[in-house]
Amino acid sequence: MLLSLVLHMYSMRCVLPAAVLLGTAPTYVLAWGAWRLLSAFLPSHFYQAVDDRLYCVYQSMVLFFFENYTGVQILLYGDLPKNKENIIYLANHQSTVDWIIADILAIRQNALGHVRYVLKDGLKWLPLYGCYFSQHGGIYVKRSAKFNETEMRKKLRRYMNAETPMYLVIFPEGTRYNPELTKVISASQTFAAKEGLAVLKHVLTPRIKATHVAFDSLKNYLDAIYDVTVAFEGTIDDKGQRKEAPSMAEFLCKECPKIHIHIDRIDRKDVPEEQARMRRWLHERFEIKDKLLIEFYDSLDPERRNKFPGESVNSKLSLKKTLPSLLILSGLTAGMLMTEAGRKLYVKTWVYGTLIGCLWDVLSARRLPGRALTSSEALSLHTRGPQAAGRLSLEVNRYRPKTSFGSCFHHSGFNLGQELSWHELC
Repeated sequence: MLLSLVLHMYSMRCVLPAAVLLGTAPTYVLAWGAWRLLSAFLPSHFYQAVDDRLYCVYQSMVLFFFENYTGVQILLYGDLPKNKENIIYLANHQSTVDWIIADILAIRQNALGHVRYVLKDGLKWLPLYGCYFSQHGGIYVKRSAKFNETEMRKKLRRYMNAETPMYLVIFPEGTRYNPELTKVISASQTFAAKEGLAVLKHVLTPRIKATHVAFDSLKNYLDAIYDVTVAFEGTIDDKGQRKEAPSMAEFLCKECPKIHIHIDRIDRKDVPEEQARMRRWLHERFEIKDKLLIEFYDSLDPERRNKFPGESVNSKLSLKKTLPSLLILSGLTAGMLMTEAGRKLYVKTWVYGTLIGCLWDVLSARRLPGRALTSSEALSLHTRGPQAAGRLSLEVNRYRPKTSFGSCFHHSGFNLGQELSWHELC
């Protein structure tokens, strides 16, 4: 019985990190919301600079758990500049941890606050986080024919014109590679063969839309593209076959001893601008990724397995960069929860923050006539309580009688368990 208890506790090692990361979210959103309101009458670059700093604080806490707490060894190959740059980050996608990998590299360049993501549209409905990612500079995109190129260009050019630091993360495969999902892999390979492209084994055929729009919109502002290839050690089974990469929960349970990260820095002038040529170029970059991963997973020489070719650097993240953020956010959250008023504010932030965030997304998606609601006005609804939010919901329904907040999750089409056919991916 004691052994069973020990094993159970061992498997629950992700609970503490998850509780802290989720538990401090309302504190962070309140801090950001207060700054958003205070900066409403200031030039936008003041807001952006402080927002980037706040984001850096929260993500540093995230990295405390994903690096310092887990003790994972980070092995870097290739060329990662020491100084921050305006870049597009292109990587293979196999796990939810891939989002953290971008942070792992960015913090080593002092660019953590500048990380912004191109995300699947359904993720905008995540409580608190969904709306904030968009406010921080993230871009939600829909699949296939629903991809809104005009909106993406508009947002990127607005950031470029404001000289917003850019560390834009894109996963061109459009969905995670899972060796157990043979139908998705087969559809990807069939598509590549039909288009006259090389068939890939350990990555999916990349899609060009988001990458081309991002590069075309930012080409005069970018310094480079980072071509990043990631492999998680411990993802080969007893038969020598590749298995699914660890999820965030599994990673926080310390089930991944090492992460191998290969970086190719490509100067912007070496990237073709025309879409057809860029499509071929992007596929060639994924061919290189595939060869690296074939070497990692399938090399006949045991000495060459579980590593990329070339020299690696063991990069250790100092606690000085992560622990202060953990102490600040957890301390503020604990202080809030110690008083009755603080606890009420905490709960209201979860409830009304999520409600207002979803309503904001509904308004943005529907493009209601008249003046658009600013994010500062949306945030002010939090202090005015559910009646104000209810009135806003009625305004939405006035213009869109068939759409209500209660059905917004249905309209998003977001399903955590959903697997997409290859032709549906963006």
